[in-house]
Amino acid sequence: MKMSVKSKLNFSNGRIAIAMLGVSVLTACGGGQGGMKMGDNEFAVMTTAYTSSHQTKTYPATIKGLQDIEIRPQVSGFIVKLCVDEGATVKRGQALFQIDPTQYKAAYDQAKAGVEAAKASLETVTSTLENKKMLHEQKIISDFEYQTAMNNLLSAKANYSQAEAAYTAAKQNLGFCTVTSPSDGVIGTFPYRVGSLVSPSVQQPLTTVSQIGDMYVYFSMTEKQLLEMTKSEQSLKDQLAAMPEVKLQLADGSIYEAAGKIDAVSGVIDQTTGSVSMRAIFPNSRNILRSGGTANIIFPYEMQDIILIPQYATQEIQDKKFVYVLQPDSTLKHTEIQISNLSDGKNYIVTGGLKAGDQIVVEGVQILTDGQKIVPITTAEKEAKYQKHLQDQRDGNIQTAFN
Repeated sequence: MKMSVKSKLNFSNGRIAIAMLGVSVLTACGGGQGGMKMGDNEFAVMTTAYTSSHQTKTYPATIKGLQDIEIRPQVSGFIVKLCVDEGATVKRGQALFQIDPTQYKAAYDQAKAGVEAAKASLETVTSTLENKKMLHEQKIISDFEYQTAMNNLLSAKANYSQAEAAYTAAKQNLGFCTVTSPSDGVIGTFPYRVGSLVSPSVQQPLTTVSQIGDMYVYFSMTEKQLLEMTKSEQSLKDQLAAMPEVKLQLADGSIYEAAGKIDAVSGVIDQTTGSVSMRAIFPNSRNILRSGGTANIIFPYEMQDIILIPQYATQEIQDKKFVYVLQPDSTLKHTEIQISNLSDGKNYIVTGGLKAGDQIVVEGVQILTDGQKIVPITTAEKEAKYQKHLQDQRDGNIQTAFN
Protein backbone atom coordinates (compact mmCIF):
# COMPACT_ATOMS: atom_id res chain seq x y z
CA MET A 1 0.00 0.00 0.00
CA LYS A 2 1.39 3.40 -0.94
CA MET A 3 1.82 6.00 1.77
CA SER A 4 -0.59 8.90 1.33
CA VAL A 5 0.71 12.40 0.64
CA LYS A 6 -0.49 13.57 4.06
CA SER A 7 1.32 10.72 5.79
CA LYS A 8 4.52 11.54 3.92
CA LEU A 9 4.28 15.15 5.02
CA ASN A 10 3.70 14.18 8.63
CA PHE A 11 6.65 11.76 8.53
CA SER A 12 8.96 14.42 7.02
CA ASN A 13 7.87 17.05 9.54
CA GLY A 14 8.57 14.60 12.34
CA ARG A 15 12.11 13.98 11.11
CA ILE A 16 12.72 17.72 10.82
CA ALA A 17 11.43 18.29 14.34
CA ILE A 18 13.74 15.59 15.73
CA ALA A 19 16.71 17.06 13.87
CA MET A 20 15.96 20.58 15.13
CA LEU A 21 15.59 19.24 18.67
CA GLY A 22 19.00 17.61 18.34
CA VAL A 23 20.63 20.84 17.15
CA SER A 24 19.06 22.91 19.93
CA VAL A 25 20.06 20.48 22.64
CA LEU A 26 23.60 20.18 21.27
CA THR A 27 23.89 23.97 21.11
CA ALA A 28 22.83 24.19 24.74
CA CYS A 29 25.53 21.70 25.59
CA GLY A 30 28.25 23.17 23.35
CA GLY A 31 28.25 26.92 23.85
CA GLY A 32 31.46 28.84 24.54
CA GLN A 33 34.07 28.44 27.19
CA GLY A 34 31.98 30.33 29.69
CA GLY A 35 28.78 28.29 29.41
CA MET A 36 29.42 24.73 28.19
CA LYS A 37 28.09 22.09 30.58
CA MET A 38 27.93 18.44 29.63
CA GLY A 39 25.78 17.09 32.44
CA ASP A 40 23.12 18.41 34.76
CA ASN A 41 25.66 19.23 37.46
CA GLU A 42 29.01 18.64 35.80
CA PHE A 43 31.39 21.57 35.50
CA ALA A 44 34.96 21.69 34.24
CA VAL A 45 37.61 22.69 36.75
CA MET A 46 41.35 23.40 36.49
CA THR A 47 44.11 23.05 39.04
CA THR A 48 46.23 26.14 39.48
CA ALA A 49 50.01 25.90 39.37
CA TYR A 50 52.98 28.23 39.43
CA THR A 51 54.34 29.13 36.01
CA SER A 52 56.24 31.86 34.19
CA SER A 53 54.86 34.42 31.80
CA HIS A 54 56.10 36.94 29.28
CA GLN A 55 53.95 40.07 29.47
CA THR A 56 54.23 43.49 27.91
CA LYS A 57 52.95 46.95 28.72
CA THR A 58 52.72 49.89 26.36
CA TYR A 59 53.52 53.51 27.15
CA PRO A 60 52.71 56.51 24.90
CA ALA A 61 55.93 58.00 23.57
CA THR A 62 57.32 60.93 21.58
CA ILE A 63 60.15 60.61 19.06
CA LYS A 64 62.93 63.20 18.98
CA GLY A 65 66.21 63.49 17.10
CA LEU A 66 69.46 63.34 19.03
CA GLN A 67 69.60 67.05 18.29
CA ASP A 68 66.92 69.31 16.88
CA ILE A 69 68.97 72.35 15.88
CA GLU A 70 67.17 75.60 15.11
CA ILE A 71 68.61 77.39 12.11
CA ARG A 72 68.52 81.17 12.55
CA PRO A 73 69.98 83.94 10.37
CA GLN A 74 72.95 85.89 11.70
CA VAL A 75 72.53 88.82 9.30
CA SER A 76 69.51 90.77 8.07
CA GLY A 77 68.30 90.68 4.49
CA PHE A 78 65.94 89.21 1.94
CA ILE A 79 66.04 85.47 1.17
CA VAL A 80 67.02 85.14 -2.48
CA LYS A 81 67.39 81.37 -2.77
CA LEU A 82 66.28 78.12 -1.09
CA CYS A 83 69.12 75.67 -1.61
CA VAL A 84 67.27 72.55 -0.39
CA ASP A 85 63.68 71.40 -0.05
CA GLU A 86 61.71 70.62 3.09
CA GLY A 87 62.37 67.14 4.43
CA ALA A 88 65.68 66.80 2.57
CA THR A 89 68.60 64.92 4.07
CA VAL A 90 71.60 67.23 4.36
CA LYS A 91 75.27 67.03 5.31
CA ARG A 92 77.20 69.26 7.66
CA GLY A 93 78.22 72.49 5.90
CA GLN A 94 75.69 72.11 3.09
CA ALA A 95 74.04 75.38 1.97
CA LEU A 96 70.40 75.76 3.03
CA PHE A 97 69.44 79.41 2.35
CA GLN A 98 70.97 82.35 0.49
CA ILE A 99 70.38 85.85 1.90
CA ASP A 100 70.89 88.86 -0.41
CA PRO A 101 74.66 89.55 -0.10
CA THR A 102 74.77 92.90 -1.96
CA GLN A 103 75.29 95.23 1.00
CA TYR A 104 77.60 92.77 2.74
CA LYS A 105 79.72 92.33 -0.39
CA ALA A 106 80.10 96.12 -0.57
CA ALA A 107 81.08 96.30 3.08
CA TYR A 108 83.55 93.48 2.50
CA ASP A 109 85.16 95.25 -0.45
CA GLN A 110 85.35 98.49 1.52
CA ALA A 111 86.93 96.76 4.50
CA LYS A 112 89.41 94.97 2.24
CA ALA A 113 90.42 98.31 0.70
CA GLY A 114 90.74 99.80 4.15
CA VAL A 115 93.21 97.09 5.09
CA GLU A 116 95.31 97.82 2.01
CA ALA A 117 95.30 101.55 2.78
CA ALA A 118 96.21 100.98 6.42
CA LYS A 119 98.97 98.60 5.38
CA ALA A 120 100.43 101.15 2.95
CA SER A 121 100.27 103.88 5.57
CA LEU A 122 102.00 101.64 8.08
CA GLU A 123 104.81 100.89 5.64
CA THR A 124 105.26 104.63 4.96
CA VAL A 125 105.35 105.54 8.64
CA THR A 126 107.77 102.69 9.31
CA SER A 127 110.19 103.97 6.65
CA THR A 128 109.82 107.53 7.97
CA LEU A 129 110.66 106.41 11.49
CA GLU A 130 113.81 104.64 10.32
CA ASN A 131 114.96 107.85 8.59
CA LYS A 132 114.08 109.97 11.64
CA LYS A 133 116.01 107.59 13.88
CA MET A 134 119.17 108.01 11.78
CA LEU A 135 118.81 111.80 11.81
CA HIS A 136 118.15 111.82 15.54
CA GLU A 137 121.29 109.81 16.22
CA GLN A 138 123.29 112.41 14.19
CA LYS A 139 121.71 115.22 16.26
CA ILE A 140 120.13 116.65 13.12
CA ILE A 141 116.52 116.53 14.46
CA SER A 142 115.21 117.15 17.93
CA ASP A 143 113.94 114.59 20.39
CA PHE A 144 110.40 115.90 19.92
CA GLU A 145 110.45 115.29 16.17
CA TYR A 146 111.78 111.77 16.65
CA GLN A 147 109.15 111.02 19.34
CA THR A 148 106.46 112.30 17.01
CA ALA A 149 107.61 109.84 14.32
CA MET A 150 107.43 106.98 16.83
CA ASN A 151 103.91 107.98 17.83
CA ASN A 152 102.89 108.08 14.19
CA LEU A 153 104.09 104.48 13.84
CA LEU A 154 102.03 103.36 16.82
CA SER A 155 98.99 105.12 15.40
CA ALA A 156 99.53 103.50 11.98
CA LYS A 157 99.78 100.05 13.58
CA ALA A 158 96.52 100.67 15.48
CA ASN A 159 94.80 101.80 12.28
CA TYR A 160 96.02 98.67 10.50
CA SER A 161 94.71 96.43 13.29
CA GLN A 162 91.38 98.25 13.23
CA ALA A 163 91.14 97.82 9.47
CA GLU A 164 91.89 94.11 9.74
CA ALA A 165 89.16 93.69 12.42
CA ALA A 166 86.65 95.48 10.18
CA TYR A 167 87.71 93.27 7.28
CA THR A 168 87.24 90.12 9.38
CA ALA A 169 83.74 91.22 10.47
CA ALA A 170 82.75 92.11 6.90
CA LYS A 171 84.07 88.80 5.61
CA GLN A 172 82.16 86.92 8.30
CA ASN A 173 78.91 88.77 7.58
CA LEU A 174 79.30 88.03 3.89
CA GLY A 175 79.77 84.37 4.76
CA PHE A 176 76.62 84.46 6.92
CA CYS A 177 74.61 85.32 3.80
CA THR A 178 74.90 81.61 2.94
CA VAL A 179 73.14 79.75 5.76
CA THR A 180 74.62 76.25 6.11
CA SER A 181 73.70 73.13 8.08
CA PRO A 182 75.64 72.72 11.34
CA SER A 183 75.31 68.92 11.25
CA ASP A 184 74.09 65.95 9.26
CA GLY A 185 70.34 65.51 9.52
CA VAL A 186 66.92 66.08 8.02
CA ILE A 187 65.45 69.49 7.23
CA GLY A 188 62.17 70.58 8.78
CA THR A 189 59.60 73.02 7.39
CA PHE A 190 60.29 76.50 5.93
CA PRO A 191 58.23 79.30 7.50
CA TYR A 192 60.11 81.81 5.30
CA ARG A 193 60.39 81.67 1.52
CA VAL A 194 62.18 83.58 -1.23
CA GLY A 195 61.54 87.31 -0.77
CA SER A 196 61.00 87.12 2.98
CA LEU A 197 62.91 89.65 5.07
CA VAL A 198 64.71 87.91 7.90
CA SER A 199 67.02 88.99 10.68
CA PRO A 200 68.67 87.55 13.81
CA SER A 201 65.63 88.68 15.81
CA VAL A 202 62.93 86.80 13.84
CA GLN A 203 60.51 84.91 16.07
CA GLN A 204 60.61 81.61 14.15
CA PRO A 205 63.79 79.89 13.01
CA LEU A 206 64.40 79.51 9.29
CA THR A 207 64.07 75.74 9.75
CA THR A 208 65.21 72.88 11.99
CA VAL A 209 67.86 70.27 11.30
CA SER A 210 67.24 66.99 13.14
CA GLN A 211 70.00 64.47 13.63
CA ILE A 212 68.32 61.14 12.90
CA GLY A 213 71.14 58.60 12.76
CA ASP A 214 69.87 57.51 16.17
CA MET A 215 66.60 58.68 17.69
CA TYR A 216 65.51 59.39 21.24
CA VAL A 217 62.08 58.13 22.30
CA TYR A 218 60.66 59.72 25.45
CA PHE A 219 57.97 58.08 27.60
CA SER A 220 56.82 58.04 31.22
CA MET A 221 56.01 55.34 33.74
CA THR A 222 54.67 55.59 37.27
CA GLU A 223 56.95 55.94 40.26
CA LYS A 224 55.78 52.54 41.55
CA GLN A 225 56.63 50.79 38.29
CA LEU A 226 60.07 52.38 38.24
CA LEU A 227 60.76 51.35 41.84
CA GLU A 228 59.85 47.75 41.05
CA MET A 229 62.57 47.69 38.40
CA THR A 230 65.28 49.74 40.10
CA LYS A 231 65.00 48.76 43.77
CA SER A 232 68.51 47.37 44.17
CA GLU A 233 71.93 48.32 45.46
CA GLN A 234 73.34 48.68 41.95
CA SER A 235 74.26 52.07 40.54
CA LEU A 236 71.78 53.71 38.18
CA LYS A 237 74.14 53.03 35.28
CA ASP A 238 74.18 49.31 36.08
CA GLN A 239 70.41 49.26 36.53
CA LEU A 240 69.88 50.90 33.14
CA ALA A 241 72.25 48.39 31.55
CA ALA A 242 70.26 45.53 33.09
CA MET A 243 66.91 46.77 31.78
CA PRO A 244 65.52 44.71 28.89
CA GLU A 245 65.41 45.96 25.33
CA VAL A 246 62.18 47.67 24.37
CA LYS A 247 60.21 47.69 21.13
CA LEU A 248 58.48 50.53 19.37
CA GLN A 249 54.96 50.44 17.96
CA LEU A 250 54.63 53.06 15.25
CA ALA A 251 51.60 55.22 14.56
CA ASP A 252 50.29 52.79 11.93
CA GLY A 253 50.32 49.92 14.43
CA SER A 254 53.40 48.21 12.98
CA ILE A 255 56.37 47.22 15.12
CA TYR A 256 59.62 49.02 14.35
CA GLU A 257 62.29 46.71 12.96
CA ALA A 258 65.01 47.45 15.54
CA ALA A 259 64.90 47.19 19.32
CA GLY A 260 65.84 50.09 21.57
CA LYS A 261 67.63 50.47 24.86
CA ILE A 262 66.67 52.65 27.81
CA ASP A 263 69.60 54.97 28.46
CA ALA A 264 68.29 57.69 30.79
CA VAL A 265 65.81 58.17 33.63
CA SER A 266 64.77 61.55 34.98
CA GLY A 267 65.90 62.27 38.51
CA VAL A 268 62.74 64.26 39.23
CA ILE A 269 59.23 62.86 39.70
CA ASP A 270 56.39 64.93 38.26
CA GLN A 271 54.25 65.67 41.30
CA THR A 272 51.15 66.42 39.23
CA THR A 273 51.12 63.02 37.53
CA GLY A 274 53.34 60.89 39.79
CA SER A 275 55.28 59.79 36.73
CA VAL A 276 58.95 59.63 35.81
CA SER A 277 60.27 60.58 32.38
CA MET A 278 62.42 57.97 30.66
CA ARG A 279 64.38 57.90 27.44
CA ALA A 280 65.19 55.07 25.05
CA ILE A 281 67.49 55.24 22.05
CA PHE A 282 66.74 53.49 18.74
CA PRO A 283 68.91 53.12 15.63
CA ASN A 284 67.48 54.80 12.56
CA SER A 285 69.68 53.72 9.66
CA ARG A 286 66.77 53.75 7.18
CA ASN A 287 65.42 57.13 8.34
CA ILE A 288 62.00 55.66 9.17
CA LEU A 289 61.72 57.49 12.49
CA ARG A 290 61.10 61.23 12.30
CA SER A 291 61.52 63.84 14.99
CA GLY A 292 58.20 64.94 16.47
CA GLY A 293 56.45 61.65 15.71
CA THR A 294 54.38 59.64 18.18
CA ALA A 295 54.56 55.96 19.02
CA ASN A 296 54.16 53.45 21.84
CA ILE A 297 57.00 51.92 23.80
CA ILE A 298 56.43 48.18 24.36
CA PHE A 299 58.12 47.23 27.63
CA PRO A 300 58.59 43.48 28.34
CA TYR A 301 58.04 41.94 31.76
CA GLU A 302 59.40 38.48 32.51
CA MET A 303 57.43 37.08 35.46
CA GLN A 304 58.33 33.94 37.37
CA ASP A 305 56.35 31.80 39.87
CA ILE A 306 52.96 33.27 39.03
CA ILE A 307 49.47 31.79 38.68
CA LEU A 308 47.67 32.27 35.37
CA ILE A 309 43.93 31.69 35.05
CA PRO A 310 41.66 32.23 32.01
CA GLN A 311 39.66 35.44 32.10
CA TYR A 312 36.41 33.59 31.35
CA ALA A 313 36.79 31.73 34.69
CA THR A 314 36.23 34.98 36.63
CA GLN A 315 33.32 37.16 37.62
CA GLU A 316 33.57 40.93 38.04
CA ILE A 317 31.48 42.49 40.80
CA GLN A 318 31.94 46.17 41.64
CA ASP A 319 35.39 46.28 40.02
CA LYS A 320 36.50 43.19 41.94
CA LYS A 321 37.37 39.81 40.49
CA PHE A 322 35.94 36.54 41.85
CA VAL A 323 36.35 32.84 41.09
CA TYR A 324 34.65 29.69 42.33
CA VAL A 325 37.10 27.54 44.28
CA LEU A 326 36.23 23.85 44.63
CA GLN A 327 36.19 22.64 48.24
CA PRO A 328 37.01 19.08 49.44
CA ASP A 329 33.28 18.27 49.72
CA SER A 330 32.71 19.36 46.09
CA THR A 331 30.99 22.57 47.11
CA LEU A 332 32.01 25.94 45.72
CA LYS A 333 33.39 28.96 47.53
CA HIS A 334 33.00 32.36 45.89
CA THR A 335 36.50 33.78 46.37
CA GLU A 336 37.85 37.25 45.64
CA ILE A 337 41.21 37.38 43.87
CA GLN A 338 43.72 40.13 43.15
CA ILE A 339 45.22 40.41 39.69
CA SER A 340 48.11 42.26 38.08
CA ASN A 341 47.43 45.18 35.76
CA LEU A 342 49.45 43.27 33.15
CA SER A 343 47.40 41.08 30.84
CA ASP A 344 47.76 39.25 27.53
CA GLY A 345 44.06 39.69 26.80
CA LYS A 346 43.20 36.03 27.55
CA ASN A 347 44.55 35.30 31.03
CA TYR A 348 44.83 37.08 34.34
CA ILE A 349 47.97 37.07 36.49
CA VAL A 350 46.79 36.29 40.02
CA THR A 351 48.66 38.18 42.73
CA GLY A 352 46.45 37.16 45.66
CA GLY A 353 43.51 35.00 46.70
CA LEU A 354 44.73 31.74 45.16
CA LYS A 355 47.61 29.36 45.74
CA ALA A 356 49.10 26.59 43.67
CA GLY A 357 46.95 23.44 43.88
CA ASP A 358 43.61 25.22 44.21
CA GLN A 359 40.89 24.03 41.85
CA ILE A 360 38.68 26.62 40.20
CA VAL A 361 35.65 26.27 37.93
CA VAL A 362 36.35 27.36 34.36
CA GLU A 363 32.87 27.11 32.81
CA GLY A 364 29.40 28.31 33.63
CA VAL A 365 30.60 30.69 36.34
CA GLN A 366 27.73 33.08 35.61
CA ILE A 367 25.11 30.54 36.68
CA LEU A 368 26.86 29.14 39.76
CA THR A 369 26.22 30.18 43.34
CA ASP A 370 28.28 30.18 46.50
CA GLY A 371 28.01 26.86 48.35
CA GLN A 372 26.60 25.00 45.36
CA LYS A 373 27.66 21.34 45.05
CA ILE A 374 28.91 20.19 41.65
CA VAL A 375 30.38 17.16 39.93
CA PRO A 376 33.86 18.33 38.90
CA ILE A 377 35.40 17.10 35.67
CA THR A 378 38.63 18.07 33.95
CA THR A 379 38.72 20.18 30.84
CA ALA A 380 39.99 17.14 28.94
CA GLU A 381 36.97 15.09 30.07
CA LYS A 382 34.69 17.93 29.11
CA GLU A 383 36.17 18.12 25.61
CA ALA A 384 36.00 14.32 25.19
CA LYS A 385 32.30 14.26 26.12
CA TYR A 386 31.58 17.13 23.81
CA GLN A 387 33.28 15.42 20.87
CA LYS A 388 31.43 12.16 21.69
CA HIS A 389 28.07 13.93 21.55
CA LEU A 390 28.98 15.51 18.23
CA GLN A 391 29.97 12.12 16.80
CA ASP A 392 26.77 10.49 18.08
CA GLN A 393 24.70 13.13 16.37
CA ARG A 394 26.60 12.74 13.09
CA ASP A 395 26.08 8.97 13.34
CA GLY A 396 22.37 9.42 14.05
CA ASN A 397 22.54 7.95 17.59
CA ILE A 398 19.80 10.20 18.88
CA GLN A 399 19.34 8.22 22.11
CA THR A 400 22.98 8.73 23.21
CA ALA A 401 23.78 12.04 21.53
CA PHE A 402 22.11 14.11 24.24
CA ASN A 403 22.57 11.99 27.37
